[in-house]
Amino acid sequence: MNDWPEGWTDDNRSGNRYGQGSNSDRPEGARAMPHVQRRPAPPQQRPAPPRQRQPEPPQYAGGYDDSAAYDNGYNTGQVYGGGGNGGGRGNGHGGGRGDGGYVQGRPAPNWGRRIKIGTLSLVVVVLAVSIGTYFWADSKLKREVDLSKVIERPKSGDGTNYLIVGSDSRAGMTAEDKKKLHTGSAEGKRTDSMMILHDGSNGPTLVSLPRDSNVEIPSYKGSDSGKLYPARGRFTKLNAAYAEDGPELLVRTVEFNTGLHIDHYVEIGFGGFAKIVDAIGGVELDIPKAFKDKKSGADFKAGKQTLNGEQSLAFVRTRYAFAESDLARTKNQQKFLAALASQTATPSTILNPFKFYPTMGAGLDTLIVDKDMSLWSLGQMFFAMKGVTGGDGTSMNMPISGSTGGNLVWDKAKVKQLVEQLNNDEKVTVSGN
Repeated sequence: MNDWPEGWTDDNRSGNRYGQGSNSDRPEGARAMPHVQRRPAPPQQRPAPPRQRQPEPPQYAGGYDDSAAYDNGYNTGQVYGGGGNGGGRGNGHGGGRGDGGYVQGRPAPNWGRRIKIGTLSLVVVVLAVSIGTYFWADSKLKREVDLSKVIERPKSGDGTNYLIVGSDSRAGMTAEDKKKLHTGSAEGKRTDSMMILHDGSNGPTLVSLPRDSNVEIPSYKGSDSGKLYPARGRFTKLNAAYAEDGPELLVRTVEFNTGLHIDHYVEIGFGGFAKIVDAIGGVELDIPKAFKDKKSGADFKAGKQTLNGEQSLAFVRTRYAFAESDLARTKNQQKFLAALASQTATPSTILNPFKFYPTMGAGLDTLIVDKDMSLWSLGQMFFAMKGVTGGDGTSMNMPISGSTGGNLVWDKAKVKQLVEQLNNDEKVTVSGN
């Protein structure tokens, strides 16, 4: 292989050689040299400015970089479909990332996190609605009865005792309402029905107190005047106590004649009663025997039927259509109130705001309670009323031993035994009329 420039051979090198000396005593003459052309030098380039460091992308709560899916080599000059060592997937060249030249897509949604957020949002909404409903309902309660004015009260027993009163109050009723409901237009208000509801560990017990019960009016303090009125040994009908000095004297009279401590007082008038029934769409009732009563407006056939507000009020007020007028009426009242509570406390009513709020509004607008009554206590009373006809519930009339002057006389021995069982929260074994 000849590494010398073109035209140069070994002979040339063995003869007269340029720059190698010779045997002649004369200097070597100039020789023509073949021209060797050099390649031009490449132009000088300015050094590239130092590359600035890009800021780190923000990290998000999901544990991934939101920008990673869109900056996968794009800013460094990579293009779709690029191969070679630039990151082709499975192209046989070393150093590849293995993504086939495609930009990686957005990660799958974090469903666990989304479900947690959705559940938390739902809980917050439910709490907000519940709290709002509570304060709305609590603001409607008319806490007008002050039981602290009741004097010489018996000792509290086990369980909770409610005195439930249905009054003939016509407050808020128009002339048309009074005519439709056959209530008349009497001024003031009287007790049309009275019941003691005991809520204890052995099931609820509902005891009706006939309005014609013969009771003694004890000493009492005037609810408005604060004046002390001494006992005079006066016996009269139970509903006269309410007419004389209102709920406080009625509670005092019931406690004095029974020895049972009353924890809460609840009263509802004619108008509110009818509105509640209409708000839930009526109450289904099985009436065993047909009856009519012109004074109350009752006109019922035997059998199962759904009563509206007007019919329901007529049903619980009817007394002249029965031989045992007052006792028969109290039994009908117990039966109806238990059915009303049972059919109101259902998911179709509680979970339906279009029925739940009108029903609560109708009842609370005309409900009068004592100053210590809470919505929680009122709810407990309602569900205890529902349980009267089911499970261990008991309903009865106050035991009667006879009558005097048209008033019903209580059986003192049975009443004493009944009160002891209620105070001790024992299973009631006493039978009523």
